[in-house]
Amino acid sequence: MELSYWEYKTWLSNIDFTVVGSGIVGLCCAINLKARFPKSKILVLEKGILPQGASTKNAGFACFGSISEIISDLEKHTEEEVVELVQKRFSGISRLRKLLGDETIDLQILGGHEVFHENDSMLYEKCLKSLDKINEMLHPIFGEAPFFKSPNQFGFKKIKSNYITHRFEGQLNTGKMMLSLLDKANREGIYVLNNVSVTSFQEKGESVEVLTEKFQIETNKLLIATNGFASQFFEEDVKPARAQVLVTKPIEDLQLKGTFHFDEGYYYFRNIDNRVLFGGGRNLDYSAEETTQFGQTDLVQNELERLLKEMILPDKQFEIDRRWSGIMGVGPQKKPIVKQISANVFCGIRLGGMGVAIGSLVGDELASLLN
Repeated sequence: MELSYWEYKTWLSNIDFTVVGSGIVGLCCAINLKARFPKSKILVLEKGILPQGASTKNAGFACFGSISEIISDLEKHTEEEVVELVQKRFSGISRLRKLLGDETIDLQILGGHEVFHENDSMLYEKCLKSLDKINEMLHPIFGEAPFFKSPNQFGFKKIKSNYITHRFEGQLNTGKMMLSLLDKANREGIYVLNNVSVTSFQEKGESVEVLTEKFQIETNKLLIATNGFASQFFEEDVKPARAQVLVTKPIEDLQLKGTFHFDEGYYYFRNIDNRVLFGGGRNLDYSAEETTQFGQTDLVQNELERLLKEMILPDKQFEIDRRWSGIMGVGPQKKPIVKQISANVFCGIRLGGMGVAIGSLVGDELASLLN
């Protein structure tokens, strides 16, 4: 790419901090750095025309973990670690609300419900039996018991007659959230360049040489916030996980309100603009969905449509309006990786599908690694 003197001097020279990825983590990191180092020059590089990965492609759940997910986590982590995970999600959502405002991101606390298949009695009874223990464990975070049993008020079929509801969970508008973060970054004088794909980087004394498909720059510090795409840059214990999503056309007299999970969180749906947004099915073929390629498969899409017809909207006519996918970053542990990679390179990755909840917090933690 041929750059003029003006282009190079204005955007691509004397850079203090370069952030790779303009998702929740990347933008929150850049905004935090600008607050701490107001005279610094900060550049954010984004390979997509819009923020890629999962930040603009998720379902917009402001969630802290369904009861079955927490029970599953307790089998792999200590109780203290699980409480810390939930606390991080709560703190992250609180941070996002404070940073942008509830109205700006269209946050609605309508409750988060876990529904159970009619033949999934073992998991359902296990969750009911653990209800008091989990409530007691999480009471210090929320100030009261978060989970309670509630009736199937939305007419779902082929499920147990009760949900297990988290009273503090909500939903937000992902597009408005990211637009607001971008607007805030611009107002703070942070340079965001889209459609720029970083191919490699190399330490060069006190700086880092960054090579993109369009140009080469030098930066004092490099911060990687690419989550599921991080393996192209270094070896960390994070793998990509594609999530497929669809949304219906508007449905007349749609009563459904809130966020919903089933199959231990592998499926999730919500209301949005008199539509149903529905995603999941990664567990149908883990290997196929462990990819950095966006797209849909017949296996997952057919199952999503079947569940919509038979379980979620059994008495409603509906049409699919749009389908898409997002790439998450997951690993054997749910704790994000926020660390210094080398003298001048840092990363904040592996958000485990909870980017909306913890992304702002991980961004702040990533920025705090720099003195």
